[in-house]
Amino acid sequence: MKLSDVMMRCLQEEHVDTVFGYPGAAVIDIYESLRTSSIHHVLVRQEQAAVHAASGYARTTGKVGVCLATSGPGATNLITGIATAYMDSIPMVIFTGQVRSNLIGRDVFQEVDITGATEPFIKHSYLIKDPKEFPRIVKEAFYIARTGRPGPVLIDIPMDYQVAQIEYHPPKEVHIRGYKPTVEGHMGQIKKAIKLLQNSKRPLVCAGGGVILADAAKELMAFVEKAQIPMVHTLMGLGALPTNHMYNEGMIGSHGFHHSNWALKHADTILFIGARIADRAVANVGILDENANIIHIDVDPAEIGKITSATIPLVGDAKKVLGEMLPLIKPLETKEWNEEIRAHKEQMIEEHPENAVSPKLVIRKLSELLDDEAIVAADVGQNQFWTVRNMELKGNRKLICSGGFGTMGYSLPAAVGAAVGNKDKQVVTIMGDGSFQMSLFELGTLIQERVKPVIILFNNSGLGMVRELQRRVDLKEHGVALNCNPDFIKLVSAYGIQTKRIAHGAEVEAALQEALCSDAPYFLEFIVSDKESTL
Repeated sequence: MKLSDVMMRCLQEEHVDTVFGYPGAAVIDIYESLRTSSIHHVLVRQEQAAVHAASGYARTTGKVGVCLATSGPGATNLITGIATAYMDSIPMVIFTGQVRSNLIGRDVFQEVDITGATEPFIKHSYLIKDPKEFPRIVKEAFYIARTGRPGPVLIDIPMDYQVAQIEYHPPKEVHIRGYKPTVEGHMGQIKKAIKLLQNSKRPLVCAGGGVILADAAKELMAFVEKAQIPMVHTLMGLGALPTNHMYNEGMIGSHGFHHSNWALKHADTILFIGARIADRAVANVGILDENANIIHIDVDPAEIGKITSATIPLVGDAKKVLGEMLPLIKPLETKEWNEEIRAHKEQMIEEHPENAVSPKLVIRKLSELLDDEAIVAADVGQNQFWTVRNMELKGNRKLICSGGFGTMGYSLPAAVGAAVGNKDKQVVTIMGDGSFQMSLFELGTLIQERVKPVIILFNNSGLGMVRELQRRVDLKEHGVALNCNPDFIKLVSAYGIQTKRIAHGAEVEAALQEALCSDAPYFLEFIVSDKESTL
């Protein structure tokens, strides 16, 4: 069989039904095999969007995302998306075309060392050197992408090898020397952690994105309810517990809630689960008590102790470790501690300019109207924190965004990927006028795929997050005004998408209801004051 045909068989063995990509000469044979396969191809408008779309697809379906690009600029356009997926631990396999094997290293047309270029921010990569090894490599790539700490894996395939004749014998098992992720928790460490929690006066759980990735939300809920321990979460841990759960005390970090950060600062024992304890969540706001006992559960041992030392390190899968801890934990005396945390909740006094819409109120109203299966993709900037601070997550709602890398332009292609993988669910994407212009070309993909997300744009004619930061540190605003924005309504209408501009608060609810009830994609532009802050 031709290797490109074998590739389709390998993908089907991995239950792949969708590939996001952009063709070119270096993958033309793969595209011919893709054409004759049962696998659906989603043609994006720029290669970076293929990775973001595969990310949205993976995060909302539980499958490994797959994307494909040609050599040279096609491959390098993937780089930001790969780094984005790596930072947020998204399982993904990326295929790139490469120049002919005998020309590698000669700087020929559209040659680039993509495996070398992505080495610092990819879980693993392969350059195919022996076509016969291809089926094994694909099997390994999917295994690596989805096991342990998930992440992106890249396979670079020279053009001449794509047409090489090889025998296809699907590998049944994967054996990779040196790659044996630890998923079961060490019982000795688990017992130490339980003892430390039981002797604590002010215990706290901090859930990160690893809880979501491990599908450990039910185990987490059972654990905190049995132990009666309050929980906070990082940005990526949003949704680990329902927003209104009695033990969910909200998001920590530089854009988190005051009482959540207060709890983290005053806890005597903190159980971090699947959290990197990253700078934006903890270090740069100086909210960890240096005397606090730290229990750190993570499937990636490299994360434990990287930012702060752990009193009890515990390597393992969040779902399995929590399941092992649950029978051992007993209810703790935390009533006063819970009440003390809640006493620090601030009553926010919000002032909104008369001639603009409050983005916070838009998100709250949207939250009321969405069903419990909805998927929301937020972009990066003020829109992201308006969303995560005001959106209620309940039922099976999912909220996805770029966390660790903070990639503007993520949400629209991610929403397309989510909508392709979840055609029976409400999908909403939320962005600012800056981030929208980094990926607005994906409106074409959206129309071509006949998916129908609701697109919410907060237009404050500027790069609001940077502008807010400049104001906070008493700097003069510079380089943040988007004074030459297009007429977004006309632009989006050119794609045949229904549109509406909302400039007054009284119009918000009706506009949202109309958009959510539409059987087609719908674009809502909300005119927002540049005085609105994230807090």
